[in-house]
Amino acid sequence: GNLANSVSAHAARLGMDCCVFIPNNLEAGKRLGSAIFDPTILAIAGNYDDVNRLCTQVADRYGWGFVNINLRSYYAEGAKTMGFEIVEQLGWKYPDHLVSPVAGGTLLPRIARGLRELRTIGLVEGELPKIHAAQAAGCAPVVNAILAGEDYPEPVKPDTIAKSIAIGNPADGYQVVQTIKATGGTGAAVSDEQIVDAIRLLARTEGIFTEPAGGTTLAATIDLVKRGVIKPGESVVVCVTGNGYKTAEVVEGKLQEPVQLSRAFKDFEAWWQGRQNTELVSS
Repeated sequence: GNLANSVSAHAARLGMDCCVFIPNNLEAGKRLGSAIFDPTILAIAGNYDDVNRLCTQVADRYGWGFVNINLRSYYAEGAKTMGFEIVEQLGWKYPDHLVSPVAGGTLLPRIARGLRELRTIGLVEGELPKIHAAQAAGCAPVVNAILAGEDYPEPVKPDTIAKSIAIGNPADGYQVVQTIKATGGTGAAVSDEQIVDAIRLLARTEGIFTEPAGGTTLAATIDLVKRGVIKPGESVVVCVTGNGYKTAEVVEGKLQEPVQLSRAFKDFEAWWQGRQNTELVSS
């Protein structure tokens, strides 16, 4: 995903050897995003949790540096800059709510850290937004913990189309739960069907094509609105973290098919007039 692509690109620019460890069922578009920079890609038979476990063993035995494992502090510090950008783009104000996807748990608490740091140095005032976790129902250890009032997420076995956030044993799960509790937020777990519907909604209303992680945050936001957690008139930032072209297969067969016409003008005219007549009847 985004992390592997970034590491591969930076390694290529610096002339460094790079290995990318991925689950062997990762979407083709995500593999391409890294493969173009010519790293060594190791496709592991298992899910993200299995891959992370193997990487931890490799780091321990061979002293390799993994951006999201034994170099995680640098990775996490980068994640908090999303909080900086949110406040800046809102005109140096906090929103009332912020909805973030949760995978390994790095992003959400670091966004909160960025928001707090801006307040500490006087660039923004007021209370932090209520921060909410968005997860797929097929992999929702953090949301399950929040709704059950627990501090530590119980690991789950992932089963969802949202593969980029399908981490059943999040490394920073405790920090996520504590951040959400501290800001008065909550969580929402949404089905794969809701995720795809949200992907399509975002595309046709905002011109943004997102991957399932982004569909998850929007679907979760819709759920929070329906539940009355987010009220009318309150400002909301929905974190959309990935491009849909990497995971185009999740919407295959769910989109409108092209209208098939010959190259003759009369065929176009017949189609256009028929459409206008249909719209007239509908109205």
